[in-house]
Order: sequence, then C-alpha cells, then structure tokens
Amino acid sequence: MPPVTEDPRQAALLDLLLQGRPDRVTSFLLAAEPPEAREEAGKIADALTALAVALPPVPVDPGSEALKARILSSLGGARKARTAVLVLDMLNDHLTPGSSMEVPRAREIVPGVVARLDAARAAGVPVVYVVDQHELDDPELDLWTTHNVAGSKGGEVWPPLAPKQGDTIVTKRTYSAFARSKLDAVLDELAVDTLVLTGCLTEIGIMATAMDALQRGYDVHVPPDAQAGSGPIAEGSTLKTLSLLPPFAPARRELLAQVDARLAGHAST
Repeated sequence: MPPVTEDPRQAALLDLLLQGRPDRVTSFLLAAEPPEAREEAGKIADALTALAVALPPVPVDPGSEALKARILSSLGGARKARTAVLVLDMLNDHLTPGSSMEVPRAREIVPGVVARLDAARAAGVPVVYVVDQHELDDPELDLWTTHNVAGSKGGEVWPPLAPKQGDTIVTKRTYSAFARSKLDAVLDELAVDTLVLTGCLTEIGIMATAMDALQRGYDVHVPPDAQAGSGPIAEGSTLKTLSLLPPFAPARRELLAQVDARLAGHAST
C-alpha cells in the first residue's frame, strides 16, 4: 500500500486525527491551527469516516494491535519489522536492595527480560544495552545523588542480565537513550525500524526514550512483563499513553527509506 500522503502538513493532521483522543481534545488542539489547516483536517476526518464505513471493523481500543498495524501499513506499506531489543538501565545501583536509587520492581521483571533476550538472540534479533553512566564531577549527581558512576560496581549491568557476545552497549547521561549518545548511529548500522524497550524506570527513561524514538519514526513496543516503574499506577499510565502513539508519519517514511537503502547497500557488497 502506498503512503497516504506525501504532504507533511497532511501527514501531521492525519497523525493528530488518528491518536484516539476524545473529539473535544482534538478540537482544542486544532483551534490553534490556521483556518486552512482546520478546513483540511475536516476533509481528512470525512475521508477517514468514509474509509471506516467501507473497511471491515477493527477493535476500537486505540492501543489495539490490529488498529496499530493498519496505521503502520498506511505509513510504509506491508513489510516485516526489523526489530532491536533495548535494555535500559538494568544496573546494580537500581536493582540492589537498599541502594539510594533502587527500583524494587525492576528485580521482578528480570526473568521476563532474560527470556525475551534469549529469544531475541536465538532469532538473530540485535540486543542493545543502554547504560546510564556518570563521571564523579557530573552535576547530574547533585540532583539525583551518586549513582551509575563509570567504572563502579553500581554502574554495571545486573549480573543475570549481563551482555553477551554480539550485544551492543550504549552509554547515556540523561533520561532518553538518544540524548548525547551514539544510539542513533548504532540503530542506523543495524538497519532496524522497530524497537522493543525493556528495563526501568518506565515513566522516566523508557518514556523519554520511547517519545524520542516515535518522533524519529520507530515503531515502539514496551512489553508489560519486561518494564518496571515506581509503581503500577505510573506504569499503567505510561503504557496507556504510549499505546496511543504511532510513529510520526513523515519520520516513519524517511526511516523506512533509510533502512531499505542500507539493506540494499549490504546486499550489493
């Protein structure tokens, strides 16, 4: 299936209309747009209504996999996902009982993360560890207390989840795995278009990374059994929010084109 539109403004409006928000929220967001954009949004909404009548129904839950698959197919055609699994901040300073930056729920998800990593490696799916790392003079430590110091035991990956040969390690200094890191370059080299995010904290590092990934065009999945937040409420709110967000449409098409070009280059060498 070809892309719905090559016009970035139309793509942005379509993305807005497909978010699953209540009509009053969508109307509020559109109120800030110029009159021509609101008129165009009305036409797109009418077209979506006609399409909904013509096509077989899918579950109405905005987070349903069927609906998400339909949206993704409109952004880049039917294709097999090229996936990487990311492990965020599953470090001794977060999993050791009594540590100043302990995330108690993170220990509960270790079996689920191990199983997912074993399955990924067996299937040839790349695994990328994203490791929060700080120098002792990092001003971030003044705000969050000393944690994940480079070269320290606390900054190492929790032993049952230790990286294996062939895995990639990326260091970061802040919430998102993309900020001031080499993650963009690593994912480009791996030629992936879909990310499975595991680890902790769900409402901080995973949320920040997921939002950056979505805006870069990646399809993002956060398995409930492989994520840990500060508590069930924070986890549930974050997972529900992320379930409403398909990747940014123009960035998705650009990413898929880049992936195809890199794969074609690999095939020709």
